[in-house]
Amino acid sequence: MQPNELSGSTLAYIGDAVWSLLVREYLVELGYGRAKDLQRLSVNFVSAKAQARFYEQLHAAGTFSEEEEEIFRRGRNFKSGSVPKNTDVQIYRISTGFEALTGWWHLTGQTARLHEIWEQVRPTVGLESKLMA
Repeated sequence: MQPNELSGSTLAYIGDAVWSLLVREYLVELGYGRAKDLQRLSVNFVSAKAQARFYEQLHAAGTFSEEEEEIFRRGRNFKSGSVPKNTDVQIYRISTGFEALTGWWHLTGQTARLHEIWEQVRPTVGLESKLMA
């Protein structure tokens, strides 16, 4: 498999799974075990709105290389033909671009970069502080 030859939607498909696994592992590490809690809290990371916000924050900080921005655009510009009812099309496309980037990091073996990004966005959700309260 050649990640640079995959479509934006394929990269996003892989990225969605990779990001979801990071989130699930994190929530379990925090001590959550009930399926209802896990699902409710995971939305803070895996919803289109959350992923678009992560991308915008990282982009504004100049976090991404030009190559990474190109991968993001491949995912963002893919026309899926459908958008979830509760999500603005622009937000959905940005989130798809973020997922494509996540999939690309995974498929190219850039796990350190993936974890670096994860460590930058994870605290912005604030779940650790909610546990302490």
